[in-house]
Amino acid sequence: MGFFDKLKQGLAKTKQVFSFTKVDENLLEELEEKLIIADVGMETTENIIENLRQKIKKDNLKEAEEVRQALRDEIANILDSEKSDLDLDNTPAVILMVGVNGAGKTTSIGKIANKLVKEGKKVIVAAGDTFRAAAVEQLEVWANRAGVQIVKGPEGVDPASVIFDAIKVAKNENADVLICDTAGRLQNKKYLMDELEKIKRVIDRELPNSSKETLLVLDASTGQNAISQVKSFKETTGITGLVLTKLDGTAKGGVVIGIVQENKIPIKFIGIGEQIDDMEQFNSKEFIDAII
Repeated sequence: MGFFDKLKQGLAKTKQVFSFTKVDENLLEELEEKLIIADVGMETTENIIENLRQKIKKDNLKEAEEVRQALRDEIANILDSEKSDLDLDNTPAVILMVGVNGAGKTTSIGKIANKLVKEGKKVIVAAGDTFRAAAVEQLEVWANRAGVQIVKGPEGVDPASVIFDAIKVAKNENADVLICDTAGRLQNKKYLMDELEKIKRVIDRELPNSSKETLLVLDASTGQNAISQVKSFKETTGITGLVLTKLDGTAKGGVVIGIVQENKIPIKFIGIGEQIDDMEQFNSKEFIDAII
């Protein structure tokens, strides 16, 4: 089964939410309810419905398929408003991965590393979540699967020092990309954010001219909670993109739309399934086709 087929299968529940056949005065009210059920978010839903209302009136839309296409266009306008391509031009490029524990950060690192290796890039992974031995072990497993080198330190060591060591290795090995794992303990928010700031200072100091991405990994199945996580990390880490995981089997796939609309941050990757190939660069057309 190809990735797009998996995506359609994974978003089948969301697609059921967006099915409608009759265009009448109740349609927009019904559609508004469906957007909210799909976790698009209240503010974004209201914007979409208002734009649809105007388009139906202006273009005199009578058929369900015409309204469905207008809805596709509205969502595409939101999702395509931000650039989804990774900036890896100036090497060694750095991808700093952030997110709460359990969102799928470690597996996403392995999958992204695997994808970049297949594109011919030399990748090194830094085990910056040093306070959980299991996190380092799990990252090592995924690094081995992807066939990339991992740089790690003793348990409990300063994460920024591991990143510093990994940068040296990346320079010496002429790596194309350095992917850095970080801790995800939001319950100790201030300490976590201070730690991330320190890591970013080390990266900026040691690699001033390198391309840099800070990707926030979100569990799509958490719906609106994912949006609150964006706001928490956005305040301090300067997020450049999002990685949506666990899109398979959730009726909350619409959260993708709300996140982009409300935060003006692009979705860079989406993940479905547990296999190392179950992650692709975000494609708005494929996503929209999968839900509508």
